[in-house]
Amino acid sequence: MAEVNESKRALIGAALAELVATARGGGPRNRVGLMAAGSELPVEEFLLGAVTAMRQDSRLQVVGLGPRPAALPEGMDWIETPDCEADIAAAMEKALNSGDLEGAVALHYPFPVGVTTMGRICTPARGKPMILASSTGISAPQRACAMLRNAIYGLATARAVGIVEPTLGVLNLDAAPQVMRALGRMAEKGYALRFGRSVRKDGGALLRGNDILAGAVDVCVCDTLTGNALAKVFAAFSTGGGYEAAGWGYGPSTGEGWGKVVSIISRASGAPVIANALAYTAQALRGGLPARVAAELRAARAAGLDEELEALLPRAEADAGDAPAMPPAEPTDEEIHGIDVLDLENAVHVLWKEGIYAEGAMGCTGPVVKLASSSLEKAKGLLRSAGYL
Repeated sequence: MAEVNESKRALIGAALAELVATARGGGPRNRVGLMAAGSELPVEEFLLGAVTAMRQDSRLQVVGLGPRPAALPEGMDWIETPDCEADIAAAMEKALNSGDLEGAVALHYPFPVGVTTMGRICTPARGKPMILASSTGISAPQRACAMLRNAIYGLATARAVGIVEPTLGVLNLDAAPQVMRALGRMAEKGYALRFGRSVRKDGGALLRGNDILAGAVDVCVCDTLTGNALAKVFAAFSTGGGYEAAGWGYGPSTGEGWGKVVSIISRASGAPVIANALAYTAQALRGGLPARVAAELRAARAAGLDEELEALLPRAEADAGDAPAMPPAEPTDEEIHGIDVLDLENAVHVLWKEGIYAEGAMGCTGPVVKLASSSLEKAKGLLRSAGYL
């Protein structure tokens, strides 16, 4: 009986401690995972980043994933795994799916095609934060369609982190004028869109390099590869490239029907970037990022998004026939690299035609085809024959 009473007292004590922590923090704590192995920097960078983030945000609890260090900072939790990226990724995925983690910051995540991340940089001329839409993953295989979707997801992210009326501009890349016109037509049909202005004399929302340095807008729309390069340059331009010291990393994941908030940092991200990435992820979670994306898509669709996406497709793609039937799904434990992002969907269809289940995805190192290890060699042969490898 004494043991039962002692157990009850322990449970009550734990519950009271949680209530006190909740009251002091102003609300429930957000458990955000941190993939804390596989970096080019020592584990101490992860621990310092976690401590900094939790000191600045009392509602954040960082949960490390990977080999457990000898000593943990106060308030930090840990999910121990072997020192293997696949094991760490599997543990993170399990914790996200079970609800043990609300979101995560990872060094690598193979996002499916259609999912992309919203990076955030500190612009050096004015010290102003700016969202880069996007910086990893890919929201659509075709550049113009991806950039239009990136605009929608960038605005949703800005609203999720508290920017009520974000300004938006489009970086002057291939397809930027078409994307600008599409957004303009949607705005005329009622889509809530506030264009920013270039700092250059002629103004306008078509952005140049000067505008990126000055942070002329809240959301800068670009394609993923350009956004990724910009994020790296702005994070490490003062350190010589080996240590990312500024910014918020490559941002939280967004996509149609995508419910997870997984943010990306790089293997060169130092403690300041890790801390900011954790804070950015917590903000996105509290702002209901997946729901914001869904709401933004509904508003954009009411203003003609689907028609604009169709018009941006090359005619050969728009008129193409139905995709082959997808084979029965099976676990994908292997990846094939080296396929151009514009060929990714077609490469997957080549395998489907031969009865091989495969998925297109975008990892931090570029496009990948995910498939079962038992089909790997046959799939490589098929893709080589088709000219994709």
